[in-house]
Amino acid sequence: MASKTEEEFRRLSVELRLLEQTAEAIQSRINMVNAVLTDLNYANMTLDSLEKEKENAEILVPVGGSSYIKAKLDNPDKLIVGMGAGVSVEKTQAEANEFVKKRLEDLGKTQMALQQQFAQVVDKISDNRNKIEAIVAQVQKRKEA
Repeated sequence: MASKTEEEFRRLSVELRLLEQTAEAIQSRINMVNAVLTDLNYANMTLDSLEKEKENAEILVPVGGSSYIKAKLDNPDKLIVGMGAGVSVEKTQAEANEFVKKRLEDLGKTQMALQQQFAQVVDKISDNRNKIEAIVAQVQKRKEA
């Protein structure tokens, strides 16, 4: 390989590795956002269902592992909402619904931005691989000549 070709090959290889690491990091963030979106969608559906319940209604409360406990709904208009960083606040049903819907909207925007970033990185990875393959083909031609 000529010195300029070797330099380009090395540069593209290093850039390709960095892009692949970036793609993995973005994919990991997308997976985390998707998990939170799933959880918030579940919370949103639950809040919608709770709106229809009356005081002292018997409900099933999830305790984990697909297990539930029966409970009586003491005050259906007061909910405890997690704000983040281990902080929870009491909110009315309407406030809780609004809060969850806003978080869903914000996370949806974040998800779209991450997917766009991921697509751009994947395109750049593809471009770099094509350039590397072209360099390898060019070197092969030289060796065969």
